[in-house]
Amino acid sequence: MYNNLRVTGLASPFDTEEMIGKLMEAEKIKLNRVEQDKELLVWKREAYNDLNKDFANFILNTRKEFGLTTTTSTGVMVSNLYGDLSWVKSATSSDESVGTVSTTAKAMSGSYNVEVEQLAEGVKMVSGSNISVGDKANLASQFGLKDGDVIKFSIETKNGTKEFEFTGSQSINDVVKAINNAKVEVGEGDKKKEVSLGVRAIYDANIDRFFLQTEGTGTDTWIKIDDKSVIDGKSGFIEGDNSLLKLNTNQKLDSEGKYRGENARINFDGAEGIEIGANQFTINGMDFNIKSVGSFTTTVDTDIDAFYEKIEKFVDEYNKLVEKSNLLLTQKKHRSYQPLTSDQKKAMDKKDIELWEEKAKSGILRSDELISRTMRNSRTWMYEKIEGVEGSFKHLTEIGISTEKFSKGSLGGKLSIDEIKLKEAIRKDADGVLELLFKSPDYGKGDLEGVTSYKSDRELSSEQLQAKRKQSGIVTRLYDNLILGMQDIINKSGIGDDSNLYRNVKSNMLIDFVTEHSSISMIDKDVMKLESKIDDLNVYLFRKENHYYSKFAAMEKALSRMNQQSMWLMQQFSN
Repeated sequence: MYNNLRVTGLASPFDTEEMIGKLMEAEKIKLNRVEQDKELLVWKREAYNDLNKDFANFILNTRKEFGLTTTTSTGVMVSNLYGDLSWVKSATSSDESVGTVSTTAKAMSGSYNVEVEQLAEGVKMVSGSNISVGDKANLASQFGLKDGDVIKFSIETKNGTKEFEFTGSQSINDVVKAINNAKVEVGEGDKKKEVSLGVRAIYDANIDRFFLQTEGTGTDTWIKIDDKSVIDGKSGFIEGDNSLLKLNTNQKLDSEGKYRGENARINFDGAEGIEIGANQFTINGMDFNIKSVGSFTTTVDTDIDAFYEKIEKFVDEYNKLVEKSNLLLTQKKHRSYQPLTSDQKKAMDKKDIELWEEKAKSGILRSDELISRTMRNSRTWMYEKIEGVEGSFKHLTEIGISTEKFSKGSLGGKLSIDEIKLKEAIRKDADGVLELLFKSPDYGKGDLEGVTSYKSDRELSSEQLQAKRKQSGIVTRLYDNLILGMQDIINKSGIGDDSNLYRNVKSNMLIDFVTEHSSISMIDKDVMKLESKIDDLNVYLFRKENHYYSKFAAMEKALSRMNQQSMWLMQQFSN
Protein backbone atom coordinates (compact mmCIF):
# COMPACT_ATOMS: atom_id res chain seq x y z
CA MET A 1 0.00 0.00 0.00
CA TYR A 2 1.37 3.39 -0.97
CA ASN A 3 1.95 5.95 1.82
CA ASN A 4 1.60 9.55 0.63
CA LEU A 5 1.90 11.25 4.06
CA ARG A 6 4.66 13.86 3.71
CA VAL A 7 5.69 17.14 5.43
CA THR A 8 7.44 19.56 3.05
CA GLY A 9 8.57 23.21 2.71
CA LEU A 10 9.83 23.68 6.29
CA ALA A 11 13.25 25.13 5.39
CA SER A 12 12.51 26.72 1.98
CA PRO A 13 10.01 29.31 0.78
CA PHE A 14 8.96 27.00 -2.08
CA ASP A 15 5.50 25.35 -2.43
CA THR A 16 6.93 21.87 -2.90
CA GLU A 17 3.55 20.20 -3.37
CA GLU A 18 2.59 22.53 -6.21
CA MET A 19 5.97 22.23 -7.93
CA ILE A 20 5.95 18.42 -7.80
CA GLY A 21 2.30 18.39 -8.91
CA LYS A 22 3.22 20.36 -12.04
CA LEU A 23 6.17 18.07 -12.71
CA MET A 24 3.92 15.02 -12.35
CA GLU A 25 1.35 16.49 -14.75
CA ALA A 26 3.97 16.32 -17.47
CA GLU A 27 4.93 12.79 -16.41
CA LYS A 28 1.24 11.67 -16.52
CA ILE A 29 0.74 12.65 -20.18
CA LYS A 30 1.72 9.16 -21.36
CA LEU A 31 -0.56 7.50 -18.77
CA ASN A 32 -3.47 9.70 -19.82
CA ARG A 33 -2.97 8.72 -23.45
CA VAL A 34 -2.96 5.01 -22.61
CA GLU A 35 -6.08 5.40 -20.45
CA GLN A 36 -7.77 7.29 -23.30
CA ASP A 37 -6.85 4.49 -25.71
CA LYS A 38 -8.39 2.00 -23.31
CA GLU A 39 -11.55 4.10 -22.98
CA LEU A 40 -11.89 4.27 -26.77
CA LEU A 41 -11.65 0.48 -26.98
CA VAL A 42 -14.31 0.08 -24.28
CA TRP A 43 -16.61 2.47 -26.17
CA LYS A 44 -15.99 0.59 -29.40
CA ARG A 45 -16.82 -2.70 -27.68
CA GLU A 46 -20.06 -1.22 -26.36
CA ALA A 47 -20.99 0.13 -29.81
CA TYR A 48 -20.33 -3.27 -31.43
CA ASN A 49 -22.37 -5.06 -28.75
CA ASP A 50 -25.29 -2.63 -29.09
CA LEU A 51 -25.45 -3.19 -32.85
CA ASN A 52 -25.10 -6.94 -32.43
CA LYS A 53 -28.06 -6.93 -30.05
CA ASP A 54 -30.02 -5.01 -32.69
CA PHE A 55 -29.13 -7.70 -35.26
CA ALA A 56 -30.20 -10.45 -32.84
CA ASN A 57 -33.46 -8.76 -31.86
CA PHE A 58 -34.28 -8.06 -35.51
CA ILE A 59 -33.94 -11.78 -36.33
CA LEU A 60 -35.87 -12.96 -33.25
CA ASN A 61 -38.65 -10.38 -33.54
CA THR A 62 -39.24 -10.82 -37.27
CA ARG A 63 -39.14 -14.61 -36.97
CA LYS A 64 -41.77 -14.38 -34.27
CA GLU A 65 -43.84 -11.89 -36.28
CA PHE A 66 -43.77 -14.18 -39.30
CA GLY A 67 -44.64 -17.18 -37.10
CA LEU A 68 -41.40 -18.95 -38.02
CA THR A 69 -40.85 -19.53 -34.30
CA THR A 70 -43.30 -20.07 -31.46
CA THR A 71 -42.72 -20.28 -27.72
CA THR A 72 -43.99 -23.25 -25.74
CA SER A 73 -45.57 -23.01 -22.28
CA THR A 74 -42.15 -23.82 -20.78
CA GLY A 75 -40.48 -20.94 -22.66
CA VAL A 76 -38.74 -23.10 -25.27
CA MET A 77 -38.56 -21.62 -28.77
CA VAL A 78 -39.69 -23.97 -31.54
CA SER A 79 -39.08 -23.44 -35.26
CA ASN A 80 -41.96 -23.73 -37.72
CA LEU A 81 -41.91 -24.47 -41.45
CA TYR A 82 -43.23 -21.68 -43.66
CA GLY A 83 -45.95 -24.03 -44.90
CA ASP A 84 -47.43 -23.93 -41.38
CA LEU A 85 -47.83 -20.15 -41.25
CA SER A 86 -51.33 -19.18 -40.15
CA TRP A 87 -51.55 -15.65 -41.65
CA VAL A 88 -51.18 -16.60 -45.32
CA LYS A 89 -54.75 -17.79 -45.78
CA SER A 90 -58.02 -17.13 -44.02
CA ALA A 91 -60.87 -19.55 -43.40
CA THR A 92 -64.48 -18.89 -42.45
CA SER A 93 -67.25 -21.12 -41.11
CA SER A 94 -70.89 -20.74 -42.15
CA ASP A 95 -72.04 -21.88 -38.69
CA GLU A 96 -69.58 -21.31 -35.84
CA SER A 97 -71.95 -22.93 -33.35
CA VAL A 98 -71.19 -26.24 -35.08
CA GLY A 99 -67.51 -25.66 -35.82
CA THR A 100 -64.81 -23.03 -36.31
CA VAL A 101 -61.81 -23.28 -38.60
CA SER A 102 -58.41 -21.66 -39.05
CA THR A 103 -55.87 -22.45 -41.70
CA THR A 104 -52.22 -22.56 -42.71
CA ALA A 105 -50.40 -21.89 -45.95
CA LYS A 106 -50.73 -25.58 -46.83
CA ALA A 107 -54.52 -25.40 -47.27
CA MET A 108 -55.91 -25.31 -50.78
CA SER A 109 -58.20 -22.38 -51.54
CA GLY A 110 -61.85 -23.30 -52.05
CA SER A 111 -65.10 -24.19 -50.26
CA TYR A 112 -65.56 -27.38 -48.24
CA ASN A 113 -68.68 -28.98 -46.73
CA VAL A 114 -68.35 -30.46 -43.25
CA GLU A 115 -70.98 -32.60 -41.49
CA VAL A 116 -70.54 -33.48 -37.82
CA GLU A 117 -72.35 -36.70 -36.92
CA GLN A 118 -70.83 -37.19 -33.47
CA LEU A 119 -68.47 -35.30 -31.15
CA ALA A 120 -65.47 -36.94 -29.53
CA GLU A 121 -65.95 -37.66 -25.85
CA GLY A 122 -63.89 -38.92 -22.97
CA VAL A 123 -65.07 -41.17 -20.17
CA LYS A 124 -67.34 -39.24 -17.80
CA MET A 125 -68.65 -40.49 -14.49
CA VAL A 126 -70.97 -38.52 -12.21
CA SER A 127 -72.90 -39.17 -9.00
CA GLY A 128 -76.48 -39.97 -9.93
CA SER A 129 -77.82 -38.57 -6.63
CA ASN A 130 -76.62 -36.96 -3.40
CA ILE A 131 -73.82 -38.95 -1.81
CA SER A 132 -73.54 -37.63 1.78
CA VAL A 133 -75.36 -39.18 4.74
CA GLY A 134 -73.78 -36.93 7.39
CA ASP A 135 -71.61 -33.83 7.77
CA LYS A 136 -68.65 -33.44 5.41
CA ALA A 137 -65.88 -33.00 7.95
CA ASN A 138 -64.30 -36.32 6.99
CA LEU A 139 -65.04 -39.53 5.09
CA ALA A 140 -66.25 -41.36 8.21
CA SER A 141 -68.90 -38.77 9.07
CA GLN A 142 -69.82 -38.01 5.45
CA PHE A 143 -70.49 -41.65 4.53
CA GLY A 144 -71.23 -43.20 7.94
CA LEU A 145 -68.13 -45.39 7.98
CA LYS A 146 -67.49 -47.79 10.82
CA ASP A 147 -64.29 -48.91 12.43
CA GLY A 148 -62.61 -51.44 10.21
CA ASP A 149 -64.06 -50.08 6.96
CA VAL A 150 -61.40 -49.82 4.25
CA ILE A 151 -61.35 -47.42 1.30
CA LYS A 152 -58.95 -48.80 -1.29
CA PHE A 153 -59.10 -48.79 -5.09
CA SER A 154 -56.92 -48.48 -8.21
CA ILE A 155 -57.45 -46.50 -11.39
CA GLU A 156 -55.82 -47.66 -14.61
CA THR A 157 -55.51 -45.59 -17.82
CA LYS A 158 -53.42 -45.91 -20.95
CA ASN A 159 -50.66 -44.08 -19.02
CA GLY A 160 -50.48 -46.59 -16.16
CA THR A 161 -52.04 -47.74 -12.90
CA LYS A 162 -52.25 -45.90 -9.57
CA GLU A 163 -53.30 -47.35 -6.19
CA PHE A 164 -55.26 -45.22 -3.73
CA GLU A 165 -56.02 -45.81 -0.03
CA PHE A 166 -57.76 -43.54 2.46
CA THR A 167 -58.77 -43.58 6.13
CA GLY A 168 -62.01 -42.35 7.64
CA SER A 169 -60.24 -39.30 9.12
CA GLN A 170 -59.45 -37.98 5.64
CA SER A 171 -61.92 -35.89 3.63
CA ILE A 172 -63.51 -36.16 0.21
CA ASN A 173 -61.24 -33.27 -0.85
CA ASP A 174 -58.23 -35.46 -0.03
CA VAL A 175 -59.62 -38.04 -2.46
CA VAL A 176 -60.01 -35.38 -5.17
CA LYS A 177 -56.50 -34.02 -4.60
CA ALA A 178 -54.90 -37.48 -4.67
CA ILE A 179 -56.56 -38.41 -7.97
CA ASN A 180 -55.72 -35.09 -9.65
CA ASN A 181 -52.08 -35.20 -8.53
CA ALA A 182 -51.56 -38.86 -9.38
CA LYS A 183 -48.41 -39.59 -11.43
CA VAL A 184 -47.28 -42.77 -13.11
CA GLU A 185 -43.96 -43.79 -14.64
CA VAL A 186 -43.67 -44.43 -18.36
CA GLY A 187 -40.74 -45.49 -20.52
CA GLU A 188 -37.69 -47.53 -19.61
CA GLY A 189 -34.10 -46.83 -18.58
CA ASP A 190 -32.89 -43.29 -19.31
CA LYS A 191 -36.19 -42.51 -21.02
CA LYS A 192 -38.27 -43.22 -17.92
CA LYS A 193 -40.32 -40.23 -16.75
CA GLU A 194 -43.39 -39.36 -14.69
CA VAL A 195 -46.64 -38.30 -16.37
CA SER A 196 -50.14 -37.53 -15.19
CA LEU A 197 -52.50 -40.46 -14.72
CA GLY A 198 -54.84 -38.57 -17.06
CA VAL A 199 -57.95 -38.46 -14.85
CA ARG A 200 -59.60 -35.45 -13.20
CA ALA A 201 -61.89 -35.50 -10.15
CA ILE A 202 -64.22 -32.80 -8.79
CA TYR A 203 -66.47 -32.73 -5.75
CA ASP A 204 -69.15 -30.01 -5.76
CA ALA A 205 -70.30 -29.56 -2.17
CA ASN A 206 -73.18 -27.29 -3.21
CA ILE A 207 -74.93 -30.08 -5.09
CA ASP A 208 -73.23 -32.93 -3.21
CA ARG A 209 -72.06 -34.71 -6.37
CA PHE A 210 -68.75 -36.28 -7.35
CA PHE A 211 -67.38 -36.09 -10.94
CA LEU A 212 -64.67 -38.24 -12.50
CA GLN A 213 -63.54 -37.98 -16.11
CA THR A 214 -60.57 -38.59 -18.39
CA GLU A 215 -58.50 -35.67 -19.66
CA GLY A 216 -58.44 -37.04 -23.22
CA THR A 217 -61.15 -38.07 -25.66
CA GLY A 218 -61.65 -40.82 -28.25
CA THR A 219 -61.62 -44.58 -28.20
CA ASP A 220 -57.90 -44.60 -27.36
CA THR A 221 -58.81 -43.01 -24.04
CA TRP A 222 -60.07 -45.40 -21.39
CA ILE A 223 -60.33 -45.94 -17.66
CA LYS A 224 -60.45 -49.15 -15.63
CA ILE A 225 -61.34 -49.13 -11.93
CA ASP A 226 -60.62 -51.92 -9.47
CA ASP A 227 -62.44 -51.14 -6.23
CA LYS A 228 -61.01 -53.13 -3.29
CA SER A 229 -62.90 -51.19 -0.61
CA VAL A 230 -64.80 -52.99 2.14
CA ILE A 231 -67.62 -50.85 3.49
CA ASP A 232 -69.87 -52.40 6.13
CA GLY A 233 -68.96 -55.82 4.81
CA LYS A 234 -69.88 -54.84 1.23
CA SER A 235 -67.64 -53.81 -1.66
CA GLY A 236 -67.79 -50.37 -3.20
CA PHE A 237 -66.58 -46.83 -2.67
CA ILE A 238 -65.90 -45.58 -6.17
CA GLU A 239 -67.46 -48.32 -8.33
CA GLY A 240 -70.28 -50.79 -8.11
CA ASP A 241 -74.06 -50.79 -7.77
CA ASN A 242 -73.83 -49.91 -4.09
CA SER A 243 -70.78 -47.64 -4.29
CA LEU A 244 -70.80 -44.69 -1.92
CA LEU A 245 -70.00 -42.20 -4.74
CA LYS A 246 -72.93 -43.55 -6.85
CA LEU A 247 -71.05 -42.95 -10.12
CA ASN A 248 -72.96 -43.40 -13.38
CA THR A 249 -71.60 -43.26 -16.93
CA ASN A 250 -72.99 -43.38 -20.47
CA GLN A 251 -70.01 -45.45 -21.62
CA LYS A 252 -70.30 -49.22 -21.48
CA LEU A 253 -67.67 -51.66 -20.28
CA ASP A 254 -65.75 -53.42 -23.03
CA SER A 255 -64.57 -57.02 -22.89
CA GLU A 256 -61.46 -55.96 -20.97
CA GLY A 257 -63.42 -54.18 -18.27
CA LYS A 258 -62.50 -50.73 -19.55
CA TYR A 259 -64.74 -47.70 -20.02
CA ARG A 260 -63.77 -46.14 -23.34
CA GLY A 261 -64.29 -42.71 -24.86
CA GLU A 262 -65.98 -41.98 -28.19
CA ASN A 263 -64.39 -40.77 -31.45
CA ALA A 264 -65.69 -37.77 -33.36
CA ARG A 265 -67.33 -38.86 -36.62
CA ILE A 266 -67.50 -36.43 -39.57
CA ASN A 267 -68.05 -36.30 -43.30
CA PHE A 268 -65.65 -33.96 -45.11
CA ASP A 269 -66.48 -32.83 -48.63
CA GLY A 270 -67.54 -36.29 -49.80
CA ALA A 271 -65.13 -38.28 -47.63
CA GLU A 272 -67.58 -40.01 -45.27
CA GLY A 273 -67.25 -41.77 -41.94
CA ILE A 274 -64.01 -40.10 -40.86
CA GLU A 275 -63.30 -40.93 -37.21
CA ILE A 276 -60.98 -38.76 -35.13
CA GLY A 277 -60.17 -39.06 -31.42
CA ALA A 278 -60.52 -35.32 -30.63
CA ASN A 279 -62.76 -32.38 -31.42
CA GLN A 280 -59.76 -30.34 -32.56
CA PHE A 281 -58.06 -31.76 -35.63
CA THR A 282 -56.37 -30.84 -38.91
CA ILE A 283 -57.41 -31.90 -42.41
CA ASN A 284 -55.57 -30.68 -45.52
CA GLY A 285 -53.88 -27.83 -43.64
CA MET A 286 -57.15 -26.61 -42.03
CA ASP A 287 -57.52 -26.65 -38.24
CA PHE A 288 -61.06 -27.54 -37.11
CA ASN A 289 -62.71 -27.14 -33.73
CA ILE A 290 -66.10 -28.84 -33.77
CA LYS A 291 -68.63 -27.96 -31.06
CA SER A 292 -71.92 -29.71 -31.85
CA VAL A 293 -73.65 -32.08 -34.26
CA GLY A 294 -74.63 -30.33 -37.50
CA SER A 295 -73.25 -29.05 -40.80
CA PHE A 296 -71.26 -26.04 -41.95
CA THR A 297 -69.32 -24.83 -44.98
CA THR A 298 -65.78 -23.48 -44.71
CA THR A 299 -64.25 -21.19 -47.31
CA VAL A 300 -60.47 -20.87 -47.64
CA ASP A 301 -58.73 -18.10 -49.54
CA THR A 302 -55.43 -16.20 -49.52
CA ASP A 303 -55.52 -13.25 -47.11
CA ILE A 304 -53.79 -10.75 -49.38
CA ASP A 305 -53.95 -7.83 -46.95
CA ALA A 306 -52.53 -9.84 -44.02
CA PHE A 307 -49.82 -11.26 -46.30
CA TYR A 308 -48.86 -7.78 -47.51
CA GLU A 309 -48.83 -6.34 -43.97
CA LYS A 310 -46.42 -9.03 -42.76
CA ILE A 311 -43.97 -8.27 -45.57
CA GLU A 312 -44.37 -4.52 -45.12
CA LYS A 313 -43.60 -4.77 -41.41
CA PHE A 314 -40.54 -6.89 -42.10
CA VAL A 315 -39.25 -4.36 -44.65
CA ASP A 316 -39.83 -1.51 -42.17
CA GLU A 317 -37.82 -3.32 -39.47
CA TYR A 318 -35.05 -4.13 -41.93
CA ASN A 319 -34.87 -0.49 -43.06
CA LYS A 320 -34.47 0.61 -39.42
CA LEU A 321 -31.53 -1.78 -39.12
CA VAL A 322 -29.99 -0.42 -42.33
CA GLU A 323 -30.47 3.16 -41.14
CA LYS A 324 -28.73 2.51 -37.81
CA SER A 325 -25.86 0.65 -39.50
CA ASN A 326 -25.41 3.43 -42.06
CA LEU A 327 -25.41 6.04 -39.30
CA LEU A 328 -22.60 4.22 -37.48
CA LEU A 329 -20.61 3.85 -40.70
CA THR A 330 -20.95 7.51 -41.76
CA GLN A 331 -20.98 9.32 -38.42
CA LYS A 332 -18.53 12.24 -38.24
CA LYS A 333 -15.39 11.69 -36.20
CA HIS A 334 -14.50 14.60 -33.88
CA ARG A 335 -10.80 13.99 -33.38
CA SER A 336 -10.36 16.98 -31.09
CA TYR A 337 -12.73 15.35 -28.58
CA GLN A 338 -10.77 12.66 -26.76
CA PRO A 339 -11.94 10.74 -23.68
CA LEU A 340 -11.76 12.88 -20.56
CA THR A 341 -9.17 12.15 -17.90
CA SER A 342 -10.28 11.78 -14.27
CA ASP A 343 -8.81 15.21 -13.47
CA GLN A 344 -10.73 16.79 -16.36
CA LYS A 345 -13.98 15.20 -15.19
CA LYS A 346 -13.50 16.64 -11.70
CA ALA A 347 -13.45 20.12 -13.21
CA MET A 348 -16.70 19.63 -15.21
CA ASP A 349 -20.35 19.15 -14.31
CA LYS A 350 -22.29 16.01 -15.25
CA LYS A 351 -24.15 17.55 -18.22
CA ASP A 352 -20.94 18.89 -19.78
CA ILE A 353 -19.30 15.49 -19.39
CA GLU A 354 -22.23 13.81 -21.18
CA LEU A 355 -22.09 16.32 -24.07
CA TRP A 356 -18.33 15.94 -24.37
CA GLU A 357 -18.46 12.13 -24.41
CA GLU A 358 -21.26 12.19 -26.98
CA LYS A 359 -18.90 14.04 -29.30
CA ALA A 360 -15.98 11.77 -28.37
CA LYS A 361 -17.98 8.61 -29.15
CA SER A 362 -19.20 9.93 -32.49
CA GLY A 363 -17.72 8.09 -35.47
CA ILE A 364 -16.16 5.37 -33.34
CA LEU A 365 -17.29 2.74 -35.91
CA ARG A 366 -16.98 4.97 -38.97
CA SER A 367 -16.21 2.90 -42.12
CA ASP A 368 -15.90 -0.23 -39.95
CA GLU A 369 -15.05 -3.21 -42.15
CA LEU A 370 -17.01 -5.83 -40.15
CA ILE A 371 -20.27 -3.89 -40.30
CA SER A 372 -19.71 -2.80 -43.90
CA ARG A 373 -19.09 -6.40 -45.03
CA THR A 374 -22.13 -7.74 -43.17
CA MET A 375 -24.52 -5.18 -44.67
CA ARG A 376 -22.91 -5.38 -48.11
CA ASN A 377 -23.26 -9.18 -48.25
CA SER A 378 -26.87 -8.91 -47.09
CA ARG A 379 -27.71 -6.45 -49.88
CA THR A 380 -25.83 -8.41 -52.54
CA TRP A 381 -27.54 -11.72 -51.82
CA MET A 382 -31.00 -10.16 -51.80
CA TYR A 383 -30.87 -9.74 -55.55
CA GLU A 384 -29.19 -13.01 -56.50
CA LYS A 385 -31.35 -15.56 -58.33
CA ILE A 386 -32.80 -18.31 -56.12
CA GLU A 387 -32.16 -21.82 -57.42
CA GLY A 388 -34.53 -24.77 -57.12
CA VAL A 389 -37.79 -22.85 -56.73
CA GLU A 390 -41.03 -24.43 -57.96
CA GLY A 391 -43.11 -21.24 -57.91
CA SER A 392 -43.34 -18.29 -60.28
CA PHE A 393 -40.65 -16.04 -58.76
CA LYS A 394 -36.87 -16.24 -58.63
CA HIS A 395 -35.90 -12.60 -57.94
CA LEU A 396 -37.03 -10.15 -55.27
CA THR A 397 -37.83 -7.48 -57.84
CA GLU A 398 -40.40 -9.79 -59.46
CA ILE A 399 -42.71 -9.34 -56.45
CA GLY A 400 -42.31 -5.55 -56.31
CA ILE A 401 -39.53 -5.13 -53.73
CA SER A 402 -36.44 -3.14 -54.72
CA THR A 403 -33.76 -0.86 -53.30
CA GLU A 404 -34.50 2.81 -52.75
CA LYS A 405 -32.90 5.25 -55.14
CA PHE A 406 -29.46 6.54 -54.18
CA SER A 407 -29.34 9.74 -52.14
CA LYS A 408 -26.31 11.86 -51.34
CA GLY A 409 -24.79 11.26 -47.91
CA SER A 410 -26.33 7.80 -47.55
CA LEU A 411 -24.89 4.32 -48.05
CA GLY A 412 -28.29 3.17 -49.32
CA GLY A 413 -29.60 -0.35 -48.93
CA LYS A 414 -33.12 0.39 -47.74
CA LEU A 415 -35.94 -1.52 -49.40
CA SER A 416 -39.08 -0.08 -50.96
CA ILE A 417 -42.32 -1.86 -51.88
CA ASP A 418 -44.52 -1.45 -54.94
CA GLU A 419 -47.81 -2.24 -53.20
CA ILE A 420 -49.77 -2.97 -56.39
CA LYS A 421 -47.10 -5.28 -57.77
CA LEU A 422 -46.61 -7.15 -54.48
CA LYS A 423 -50.33 -7.71 -53.94
CA GLU A 424 -50.68 -8.92 -57.51
CA ALA A 425 -47.82 -11.39 -56.95
CA ILE A 426 -49.53 -12.66 -53.78
CA ARG A 427 -52.82 -13.02 -55.62
CA LYS A 428 -51.17 -14.81 -58.55
CA ASP A 429 -48.97 -17.26 -56.59
CA ALA A 430 -48.95 -16.93 -52.80
CA ASP A 431 -46.98 -20.16 -52.42
CA GLY A 432 -44.39 -18.82 -54.86
CA VAL A 433 -43.94 -15.65 -52.80
CA LEU A 434 -43.51 -17.73 -49.64
CA GLU A 435 -40.94 -19.90 -51.37
CA LEU A 436 -39.06 -16.84 -52.64
CA LEU A 437 -38.87 -15.47 -49.09
CA PHE A 438 -38.42 -18.54 -46.91
CA LYS A 439 -37.12 -21.44 -49.02
CA SER A 440 -34.61 -23.69 -47.25
CA PRO A 441 -31.60 -25.23 -49.03
CA ASP A 442 -31.71 -28.84 -50.20
CA TYR A 443 -29.51 -30.15 -47.39
CA GLY A 444 -27.69 -33.39 -48.08
CA LYS A 445 -28.06 -33.15 -51.87
CA GLY A 446 -25.68 -32.12 -54.66
CA ASP A 447 -23.15 -29.53 -53.52
CA LEU A 448 -24.66 -29.72 -50.01
CA GLU A 449 -24.10 -33.44 -49.60
CA GLY A 450 -23.22 -34.14 -45.97
CA VAL A 451 -24.43 -30.69 -44.84
CA THR A 452 -27.24 -30.35 -42.29
CA SER A 453 -29.14 -27.31 -41.04
CA TYR A 454 -27.28 -27.57 -37.72
CA LYS A 455 -23.89 -26.92 -39.30
CA SER A 456 -22.45 -23.45 -38.86
CA ASP A 457 -21.66 -21.52 -42.03
CA ARG A 458 -18.06 -21.36 -40.79
CA GLU A 459 -17.85 -25.15 -41.08
CA LEU A 460 -18.77 -25.06 -44.79
CA SER A 461 -16.38 -24.81 -47.69
CA SER A 462 -16.72 -21.78 -49.97
CA GLU A 463 -18.48 -23.98 -52.55
CA GLN A 464 -20.93 -25.30 -49.97
CA LEU A 465 -21.62 -21.81 -48.64
CA GLN A 466 -22.29 -20.52 -52.15
CA ALA A 467 -24.65 -23.43 -52.85
CA LYS A 468 -26.49 -22.86 -49.57
CA ARG A 469 -27.01 -19.16 -50.31
CA LYS A 470 -28.17 -19.82 -53.90
CA GLN A 471 -30.80 -22.29 -52.73
CA SER A 472 -32.07 -20.16 -49.83
CA GLY A 473 -35.00 -17.74 -49.84
CA ILE A 474 -34.45 -14.00 -49.41
CA VAL A 475 -35.30 -13.86 -45.71
CA THR A 476 -33.36 -17.06 -45.02
CA ARG A 477 -30.30 -15.58 -46.75
CA LEU A 478 -30.58 -12.35 -44.80
CA TYR A 479 -30.73 -14.17 -41.47
CA ASP A 480 -27.73 -16.34 -42.40
CA ASN A 481 -25.63 -13.35 -43.46
CA LEU A 482 -26.51 -11.40 -40.34
CA ILE A 483 -25.65 -14.40 -38.15
CA LEU A 484 -22.28 -14.74 -39.89
CA GLY A 485 -21.62 -11.04 -39.33
CA MET A 486 -22.72 -11.33 -35.70
CA GLN A 487 -20.18 -14.10 -35.14
CA ASP A 488 -17.42 -11.87 -36.56
CA ILE A 489 -18.46 -9.06 -34.24
CA ILE A 490 -18.57 -11.45 -31.25
CA ASN A 491 -15.01 -12.56 -32.00
CA LYS A 492 -14.06 -8.89 -32.18
CA SER A 493 -15.94 -7.49 -29.16
CA GLY A 494 -17.34 -10.40 -27.13
CA ILE A 495 -20.90 -11.12 -26.01
CA GLY A 496 -21.31 -8.91 -22.95
CA ASP A 497 -24.25 -10.20 -20.89
CA ASP A 498 -26.23 -11.43 -23.90
CA SER A 499 -25.19 -15.07 -24.39
CA ASN A 500 -28.79 -16.34 -24.09
CA LEU A 501 -29.96 -13.79 -26.66
CA TYR A 502 -27.45 -15.07 -29.20
CA ARG A 503 -28.20 -18.72 -28.43
CA ASN A 504 -31.88 -18.02 -29.09
CA VAL A 505 -30.90 -16.77 -32.54
CA LYS A 506 -28.86 -19.92 -33.20
CA SER A 507 -28.10 -22.53 -30.58
CA ASN A 508 -24.50 -23.15 -31.73
CA MET A 509 -23.62 -19.51 -32.50
CA LEU A 510 -21.08 -19.19 -29.67
CA ILE A 511 -19.28 -22.52 -30.13
CA ASP A 512 -16.38 -21.07 -32.17
CA PHE A 513 -16.00 -18.13 -29.79
CA VAL A 514 -15.78 -20.48 -26.81
CA THR A 515 -13.61 -23.22 -28.34
CA GLU A 516 -11.28 -21.18 -30.56
CA HIS A 517 -11.08 -17.90 -28.64
CA SER A 518 -11.66 -19.11 -25.05
CA SER A 519 -14.49 -16.54 -24.78
CA ILE A 520 -11.96 -13.69 -24.94
CA SER A 521 -12.52 -11.19 -27.75
CA MET A 522 -9.84 -9.31 -29.67
CA ILE A 523 -10.84 -6.05 -27.97
CA ASP A 524 -10.75 -7.76 -24.56
CA LYS A 525 -7.17 -8.84 -25.23
CA ASP A 526 -6.19 -5.31 -26.27
CA VAL A 527 -7.90 -3.86 -23.18
CA MET A 528 -6.01 -6.30 -20.91
CA LYS A 529 -2.70 -5.27 -22.52
CA LEU A 530 -3.47 -1.61 -21.93
CA GLU A 531 -4.54 -2.31 -18.34
CA SER A 532 -1.20 -4.03 -17.74
CA LYS A 533 0.58 -1.04 -19.26
CA ILE A 534 -1.47 1.33 -17.06
CA ASP A 535 -0.43 -0.64 -13.96
CA ASP A 536 3.24 -0.39 -15.00
CA LEU A 537 2.92 3.35 -15.63
CA ASN A 538 1.26 3.89 -12.26
CA VAL A 539 4.18 2.11 -10.55
CA TYR A 540 6.59 4.25 -12.57
CA LEU A 541 4.75 7.45 -11.61
CA PHE A 542 4.70 6.52 -7.94
CA ARG A 543 8.45 5.94 -7.99
CA LYS A 544 8.99 9.12 -9.99
CA GLU A 545 6.97 11.15 -7.51
CA ASN A 546 8.98 9.67 -4.62
CA HIS A 547 12.15 10.55 -6.53
CA TYR A 548 11.07 14.20 -6.80
CA TYR A 549 10.16 14.32 -3.12
CA SER A 550 13.52 12.84 -2.18
CA LYS A 551 15.31 15.51 -4.26
CA PHE A 552 13.32 18.30 -2.69
CA ALA A 553 13.86 16.76 0.73
CA ALA A 554 17.61 16.81 0.08
CA MET A 555 17.33 20.47 -0.95
CA GLU A 556 15.37 21.22 2.23
CA LYS A 557 18.05 19.48 4.28
CA ALA A 558 20.85 21.45 2.59
CA LEU A 559 19.00 24.73 3.04
CA SER A 560 18.40 23.92 6.69
CA ARG A 561 22.13 23.20 7.20
CA MET A 562 23.05 26.44 5.40
CA ASN A 563 20.59 28.41 7.55
CA GLN A 564 22.14 26.97 10.70
CA GLN A 565 25.64 27.94 9.51
CA SER A 566 24.50 31.48 8.69
CA MET A 567 22.97 31.87 12.14
CA TRP A 568 26.22 30.64 13.78
CA LEU A 569 28.33 33.16 11.78
CA MET A 570 25.99 36.00 12.69
CA GLN A 571 26.29 35.05 16.33
CA GLN A 572 30.10 35.07 16.07
CA PHE A 573 30.17 38.52 14.49
CA SER A 574 27.79 39.87 17.07
CA ASN A 575 30.19 38.80 19.83
